[in-house]
Amino acid sequence: MKTKHTLVLRRIYGEQGTNGTIYFQGEKICHTIELPDRNNTPRFSCIPEGRYKLEKRTYTKHGEQIGIPAVLGREAILIHAANNAMKQLRGCIAPVTTLTGEGTGDEGAKALRKLKALVYSLWDMQYEVFLLIREGR
Repeated sequence: MKTKHTLVLRRIYGEQGTNGTIYFQGEKICHTIELPDRNNTPRFSCIPEGRYKLEKRTYTKHGEQIGIPAVLGREAILIHAANNAMKQLRGCIAPVTTLTGEGTGDEGAKALRKLKALVYSLWDMQYEVFLLIREGR
Protein backbone atom coordinates (compact mmCIF):
# COMPACT_ATOMS: atom_id res chain seq x y z
CA MET A 1 0.00 0.00 0.00
CA LYS A 2 1.25 3.45 -0.88
CA THR A 3 2.15 5.86 1.88
CA LYS A 4 -0.08 8.93 1.95
CA HIS A 5 0.98 12.45 2.79
CA THR A 6 -1.48 15.27 3.40
CA LEU A 7 -0.97 18.99 2.96
CA VAL A 8 -3.41 21.14 4.94
CA LEU A 9 -4.90 24.33 3.48
CA ARG A 10 -6.48 26.54 6.14
CA ARG A 11 -8.76 29.23 4.69
CA ILE A 12 -10.27 32.56 5.66
CA TYR A 13 -13.24 33.63 3.53
CA GLY A 14 -13.80 37.19 2.32
CA GLU A 15 -16.13 39.05 -0.05
CA GLN A 16 -13.35 39.72 -2.57
CA GLY A 17 -11.55 36.41 -2.26
CA THR A 18 -10.47 33.48 -0.11
CA ASN A 19 -7.05 33.57 1.51
CA GLY A 20 -5.29 30.56 2.93
CA THR A 21 -2.06 28.98 4.07
CA ILE A 22 -0.76 25.54 3.09
CA TYR A 23 1.04 23.55 5.78
CA PHE A 24 2.95 20.28 5.53
CA GLN A 25 3.75 18.41 8.76
CA GLY A 26 3.08 21.62 10.71
CA GLU A 27 5.40 23.79 8.61
CA LYS A 28 4.06 26.68 6.51
CA ILE A 29 4.79 26.14 2.81
CA CYS A 30 3.04 29.15 1.26
CA HIS A 31 -0.10 31.27 1.31
CA THR A 32 -2.89 30.85 -1.23
CA ILE A 33 -5.54 32.96 -2.91
CA GLU A 34 -8.82 31.76 -4.39
CA LEU A 35 -12.14 33.14 -5.52
CA PRO A 36 -14.76 33.91 -2.83
CA ASP A 37 -17.00 31.07 -1.65
CA ARG A 38 -19.99 31.08 -4.00
CA ASN A 39 -21.44 27.62 -3.26
CA ASN A 40 -19.08 25.78 -5.65
CA THR A 41 -20.43 27.62 -8.72
CA PRO A 42 -18.06 26.56 -11.56
CA ARG A 43 -15.64 29.32 -12.63
CA PHE A 44 -16.92 31.75 -9.92
CA SER A 45 -16.24 29.99 -6.59
CA CYS A 46 -13.43 28.43 -4.64
CA ILE A 47 -13.76 24.66 -4.34
CA PRO A 48 -15.56 23.16 -1.31
CA GLU A 49 -13.71 22.18 1.84
CA GLY A 50 -12.68 18.52 1.91
CA ARG A 51 -9.84 16.11 1.19
CA TYR A 52 -8.61 15.83 -2.39
CA LYS A 53 -5.99 13.63 -4.02
CA LEU A 54 -3.44 15.67 -5.98
CA GLU A 55 -2.33 14.41 -9.39
CA LYS A 56 0.13 15.54 -12.03
CA ARG A 57 -1.79 17.09 -14.93
CA THR A 58 -0.72 18.76 -18.17
CA TYR A 59 -2.72 21.73 -19.43
CA THR A 60 -2.38 23.66 -22.69
CA LYS A 61 -2.26 27.04 -20.95
CA HIS A 62 -0.23 26.23 -17.83
CA GLY A 63 1.86 23.18 -18.82
CA GLU A 64 2.46 20.49 -16.22
CA GLN A 65 0.85 21.41 -12.92
CA ILE A 66 -0.57 19.95 -9.74
CA GLY A 67 -4.17 19.02 -10.54
CA ILE A 68 -7.14 18.46 -8.24
CA PRO A 69 -9.24 16.16 -10.46
CA ALA A 70 -11.93 14.88 -8.09
CA VAL A 71 -13.84 18.08 -7.24
CA LEU A 72 -17.58 17.38 -7.39
CA GLY A 73 -19.27 19.28 -10.21
CA ARG A 74 -16.01 20.85 -11.40
CA GLU A 75 -13.29 20.06 -13.91
CA ALA A 76 -9.74 21.21 -14.70
CA ILE A 77 -9.07 22.51 -11.18
CA LEU A 78 -5.37 23.02 -10.66
CA ILE A 79 -2.79 24.87 -8.62
CA HIS A 80 -1.11 27.58 -10.69
CA ALA A 81 0.48 31.01 -10.29
CA ALA A 82 -1.70 34.13 -10.06
CA ASN A 83 -1.65 37.32 -8.00
CA ASN A 84 -5.32 38.39 -8.22
CA ALA A 85 -8.07 35.81 -7.74
CA MET A 86 -10.92 37.84 -9.26
CA LYS A 87 -8.93 38.67 -12.42
CA GLN A 88 -6.83 35.54 -12.93
CA LEU A 89 -8.62 32.54 -11.39
CA ARG A 90 -11.68 30.54 -12.47
CA GLY A 91 -11.88 28.24 -9.46
CA CYS A 92 -8.26 27.16 -9.17
CA ILE A 93 -5.89 27.67 -6.22
CA ALA A 94 -2.93 30.05 -6.58
CA PRO A 95 0.04 29.89 -4.21
CA VAL A 96 1.49 33.28 -3.21
CA THR A 97 4.44 34.28 -1.05
CA THR A 98 2.72 37.25 0.63
CA LEU A 99 -0.98 38.03 1.02
CA THR A 100 -1.69 41.65 0.03
CA GLY A 101 -5.49 41.70 0.45
CA GLU A 102 -8.59 39.55 0.04
CA GLY A 103 -7.84 37.27 -2.90
CA THR A 104 -4.57 39.05 -3.75
CA GLY A 105 -0.92 38.29 -3.16
CA ASP A 106 2.52 38.57 -4.68
CA GLU A 107 5.43 36.40 -5.81
CA GLY A 108 3.07 33.68 -6.99
CA ALA A 109 5.64 32.02 -9.26
CA LYS A 110 8.12 31.72 -6.36
CA ALA A 111 5.45 30.18 -4.08
CA LEU A 112 4.36 27.78 -6.83
CA ARG A 113 7.96 26.60 -7.34
CA LYS A 114 8.28 25.89 -3.60
CA LEU A 115 5.00 23.97 -3.46
CA LYS A 116 5.73 22.01 -6.66
CA ALA A 117 9.21 21.07 -5.38
CA LEU A 118 7.63 19.55 -2.25
CA VAL A 119 4.76 17.75 -4.00
CA TYR A 120 6.92 16.46 -6.86
CA SER A 121 9.54 15.13 -4.42
CA LEU A 122 6.80 13.19 -2.59
CA TRP A 123 5.50 11.84 -5.90
CA ASP A 124 9.07 10.87 -6.89
CA MET A 125 9.21 8.77 -3.71
CA GLN A 126 5.97 7.03 -4.84
CA TYR A 127 3.80 8.69 -2.17
CA GLU A 128 0.17 9.63 -2.70
CA VAL A 129 -0.37 13.30 -1.89
CA PHE A 130 -3.64 14.78 -0.62
CA LEU A 131 -4.80 18.32 0.09
CA LEU A 132 -7.10 18.78 3.09
CA ILE A 133 -9.02 22.07 2.86
CA ARG A 134 -10.66 23.50 5.98
CA GLU A 135 -11.66 26.81 7.49
CA GLY A 136 -9.49 28.52 10.09
CA ARG A 137 -5.98 29.80 10.70
